[in-house]
Amino acid sequence: MPNSFTHVFEPGTDPSAPPLFLLHGTGGNEHDLLRLGRTLSPGSALLSPRGQVSERGANRFFARLAEGVFDPAEVTRRTHELADWLVATTKKYPLDPARLTAVGFSNGANIAATLLQLRPESLGAAVLLRPMVVLDQPAAPGSLAGKRALLLNGNTDPIVPLDHPPRLAAHLRAGGADVTQQFFPASHNLTQADITAAQDWLGS
Repeated sequence: MPNSFTHVFEPGTDPSAPPLFLLHGTGGNEHDLLRLGRTLSPGSALLSPRGQVSERGANRFFARLAEGVFDPAEVTRRTHELADWLVATTKKYPLDPARLTAVGFSNGANIAATLLQLRPESLGAAVLLRPMVVLDQPAAPGSLAGKRALLLNGNTDPIVPLDHPPRLAAHLRAGGADVTQQFFPASHNLTQADITAAQDWLGS
């Protein structure tokens, strides 16, 4: 298997529930979002990898040069590594990439977004919790047709600039994605409003 990632896989119990691809934030691991995944979509299969980059001991999916500053070449390389692993892994278990829904928080949301931008075939949909613009480029025209994305951000988040979520939404819509974007009176941490919005969106 290419670029093997330490991960957890939990088989689904409800065939109608979409499989979830759980992507943790900085300092997290493959166990961090399992409870969230079970809460958002009971019965879904769960696939949760651990980021391979260490930032002073904190796991991430790609490196950063400084807070909010990224090397596009690094982000692109790490995105393709994760996508290649995901292609192999969805055959192993198996999971249908067309139904696979990423649920990413912070750094995990960012790499879920770049998967949609660079490797749209790897996902069917995405719930992006506190995402920001990492690759400032639109998805290829038509590449995200038939795919959905939900962007949930806090309007007092000190990490994500307020202009980033609408810019990211525009990049995904450029590829044809059906994008829903919401702001909540929240900081970078998740709130019950995020949980409820994600549950409603997944069930729609």
